[in-house]
Amino acid sequence: VRETTDVKTSSITKGESLYDTARVISGYSDVIVMRHPQAGSVEEFARASRVPVINGGDGPNEHPSQALLDLYTIKKELAGQERGIEGMKIAMVGDLKHGRTVHSLSQLLLQYDNVELTLISPQELRMPAEIVTTLAERGHRVVETEDMESGLAGNDIVYLTRIQEERFTNRMEADIYRGRFRLNQAVYTRYCQPKTVIMHPLPRDSRAEANELDNDLNQNPGLAIFRQTDNGVLIRMALFALILDVVHTIDHTSSDVGWYTDRRFKFV
Repeated sequence: VRETTDVKTSSITKGESLYDTARVISGYSDVIVMRHPQAGSVEEFARASRVPVINGGDGPNEHPSQALLDLYTIKKELAGQERGIEGMKIAMVGDLKHGRTVHSLSQLLLQYDNVELTLISPQELRMPAEIVTTLAERGHRVVETEDMESGLAGNDIVYLTRIQEERFTNRMEADIYRGRFRLNQAVYTRYCQPKTVIMHPLPRDSRAEANELDNDLNQNPGLAIFRQTDNGVLIRMALFALILDVVHTIDHTSSDVGWYTDRRFKFV
């Protein structure tokens, strides 16, 4: 595994193009996972690469692997309620303009029928119009609202995404929207169904002043955010296995582990 974690430490700061970077790195890699702050950058990089490229997030545009693990999580959570994705109701809450995970998840939901989406956000942070149009054309029912309380009612899934502070000019601009879409246990009890699943791509802003996804939900059985991260390991392993064409070897090389538990550890 070769890792370059900061553009500032790469040759890009010396004027190297994405094309040149892709040609160099693909020369000593079998697969590349790329995250970049600019929309469209991963596509540009992939066109020059000689090996497969996985989009790990390109600015406010897309995050496909997160969407895959989100979809897998939704499927598993609803299966526990003897439900499926088709016919489900999902609320997406927060910064839907800059939140790339909800963009990619919406694209995946085009593969299913009869999904009802409630998009809860400030007018200025709405889901991109082209995504809303595509969902509606596919036959999904899409409702856009700024009213969180009424928007939460009746949903099977509530998917929150944080205010993407890094996409704003300054923190004060982002602070305008904080607290308007806060989910805590009191709000959940009052407006959500008893089995509503709570999802979030993480990181959540756990600071008290963030008013986002409160820590008092940590013991709520519907909170699936850490089950999401667990599922992410499996999904990304599967992606590597498919891309590297080693799926046929898994049965021969996999084994159970004895150290993992899904129970919480208690310290005494």
